[in-house]
Amino acid sequence: MIEDSLSAAAITNGLATRFIGQEVTCYPSLPSTNDVAKHKAQEGAKEGTVILTEEQTAGRGRIGRSWLSPRGSVALSIILYPPLAYLPSLIMVASLAVAYGIEQTTNLKAQLKWPNDVLVNSKKVCGILVESDVRGDKVDYAVIGIGLNVNLKLSEFPQIAPMATSLSQELGREVSRREMVRNLLAQAEKLYLALAAGDSVFKQWRNRLVTLGKKVQVSSGGATYRGTAESVAADGSLLLRQPDDGLLKIVAGDVTLRR
Repeated sequence: MIEDSLSAAAITNGLATRFIGQEVTCYPSLPSTNDVAKHKAQEGAKEGTVILTEEQTAGRGRIGRSWLSPRGSVALSIILYPPLAYLPSLIMVASLAVAYGIEQTTNLKAQLKWPNDVLVNSKKVCGILVESDVRGDKVDYAVIGIGLNVNLKLSEFPQIAPMATSLSQELGREVSRREMVRNLLAQAEKLYLALAAGDSVFKQWRNRLVTLGKKVQVSSGGATYRGTAESVAADGSLLLRQPDDGLLKIVAGDVTLRR
C-alpha cells in the first residue's frame, strides 16, 4: 500500500511553488470544493489557496451536470485573482496542468477533448469547472475546480465505466494522490505565470486537443450542430466547419466524436 496522505502538511512541505498550494485546507468530506473556495475567496483568502477533500458528495460539472468524486479520487479547487484578460485561459491552464501532472506522475499519455475534458486512452479521467465573479472590468475572484479519478475502482461504478477511467485502472496499480496533487499544483502555477510572461499557453492547449480535425456533434444552447472541428480561437471557442461549408464559432458546448 502506497503512502497516500492528503493532509495540508503532506501537500505543502517542500512544494516548489511561489503561491499555488502554499496554503492548503483539507477536509474529510465536502459537498463541493468550489463552493468552499468561493466563500474563502470572498473572505479574502490568499491567491493560490487550495481547498482539498477526500470525497466530494455534490460536485458539479459543466452545464449543470454532477461529478462523482468518491474516496480514492482527488477533488480540489484553486483560488485565483486574475486580470479579466486571463479568464478565457484558465480552462487551458487547468487542463494542461492536469495532463502534464498525470504524465509526470504516471508516464501515462494524457489528451484533451474540447473544451475541458482530460482523457487517458480515449476515456475521461478528469473534469474541470472554472467559476468566477466579475464586476465590470474587474475579476473579484476565479476558482478552478478539478475532479480527477486517481484510485477509483470503475467496477464499483458501472454507470460511468463505459466512458470513464482512472489512473490506477490504466496502470494496474495505485497511484500516490499526494504526488499527483503536488505535481498538478506545480504545473498549474508554471502555466499561470506563463500567461503574465506572454507565453502561449493557448498553443500548448490547442496542440493537445484530440477533437480537432474530427467529425463531431456539438450540443450548445439547446441546439445540435454537426460538422468538422476545424480549429479553436484564442478565447477557447470551437470553430466548427458545417456541411454547407459555413464556419460556426461555438463558445460553450458539449462535443461527441462521430464515427
